[in-house]
Amino acid sequence: MTARPSASLDRRAFLRMAGTAWAASLAARPAFALSRTDAVFASGYREPDGSFGIAVLAEDGRIIDRTPLPARSHGMAFSPITNHLVAFARRPGTFALVIDRSGKAAPVTIAAAEDRHFFGHGCFAPDGRILYASENDFDANRGVIGLYDARDGYRRIGEYSTFGIGTHDLSVSDDGSLLIAANGGIETHPDFGRTKLNLDHMEPSLALIDAATGALIERHALPEKLRQLSTRHVDLDEKGRIWFACQYEGPRNDLPPLVGRLSKGEDLTFLSLPEETTIGLANYVGAIAVNRREGLVGLTSPNGGRFVMLDARTGRVLREETVADAAGIAAAPNGFAVSSYDGRFAGRREDVAWDQHIASLRPR
Repeated sequence: MTARPSASLDRRAFLRMAGTAWAASLAARPAFALSRTDAVFASGYREPDGSFGIAVLAEDGRIIDRTPLPARSHGMAFSPITNHLVAFARRPGTFALVIDRSGKAAPVTIAAAEDRHFFGHGCFAPDGRILYASENDFDANRGVIGLYDARDGYRRIGEYSTFGIGTHDLSVSDDGSLLIAANGGIETHPDFGRTKLNLDHMEPSLALIDAATGALIERHALPEKLRQLSTRHVDLDEKGRIWFACQYEGPRNDLPPLVGRLSKGEDLTFLSLPEETTIGLANYVGAIAVNRREGLVGLTSPNGGRFVMLDARTGRVLREETVADAAGIAAAPNGFAVSSYDGRFAGRREDVAWDQHIASLRPR
C-alpha cells in the first residue's frame, strides 16, 4: 500500500498556525538560496516525524534546502521570470506558500478566500505577473480559478469559472492567452473531508478559457461511457497540444483509456495503449510530464507502481518500468526525474516521503 501523509489543516487551524511567530520563523530561513547550488527540482515531502515541507533538489536527488510547511502540500507553480515557487495545500487545504528562490524576500502565505479552498494546483502567467490557482467554490459546487497579483503581495484580484466541478490541475499556453482546466468531475465539500460525493454521476471535462477575460472558449466533456474517468493532470508539448491523464472511479476490472491529447479547435482523443500497459497503470495515472526537448511524455502510477514513457509524436510506448510507490515526474536533461513515496528520487534515497508532484526549476 502506498504511504500517504495525513490530510491538510482546515482554514481556522491554518490561520492560527500562520501567525506572527510562524511567519517570522520562515523569514529567518535562507529560503532556497539557489545561487549556491545547481538544484533544478522541487517537491513536497513528509518527514519521519510526520511534519511537512518543500525541498529543492539537485539532478542527482540530493536535497539542497528544505522549507517547512504547516500541512501537506500537493502541486507547485514556478515562474522563471520572478524566481517564485508556490506550494499549494492538498485538497481541501486553505494555504499556499510563495517562496522567492533567490532568497531576496521572505516567504508569502496566501490564505484561501472565504468559502473557497485550494485544489492543490496552479500556474503562473508566462510573464510571472499573475498566479492562477484551482479552487473549489464548495457551497455552489463549482470549480474556479483564483487570480493573484504577484506584483502586489499575491493579493487576490478576482476569479474565473472553470465551467466544471472538481477542478484539479491547471496550465497556461506559452503565449499566456489560454488557460486549461482539468475538471475532474468529482463533487467534494470540506464538511466531508476528502469524501467523493457523486461517483455515480460524475462530470469530467477539459475547459479552455480566455486568460484575459475568463470567457469559455471550448469545453470538452467526456462521453457518457467514460463519465467515471476523472480528468486530473495536464501538460503541454512544444506544439501547444494538451496532454491529459486520468484516474478511473469505476469498477476495478474495467480498462478505460487513461491518457489523451487535445488541441484547440479539435476533439479530444485518447491514446490506445497496449493492454498490458493499461493494466500496469491500475486505472490511476497520478502525474504526467512532457519533455519538450526530447519529444517525450512521462506517466507515473502509484497504484500500479509504474513509470511509462511515450513518444509525444506517435503516442507509442517507448519504455516501461516498475517503480514501487511511484509519485512525481518532471522533465529532466535525460528523459525524466521520477520520485517515490518511499523517498527515492533519481536513483537516490532520502529520509523523507516525497509527495505526488515535482516542479522543474528551469525554463522549458
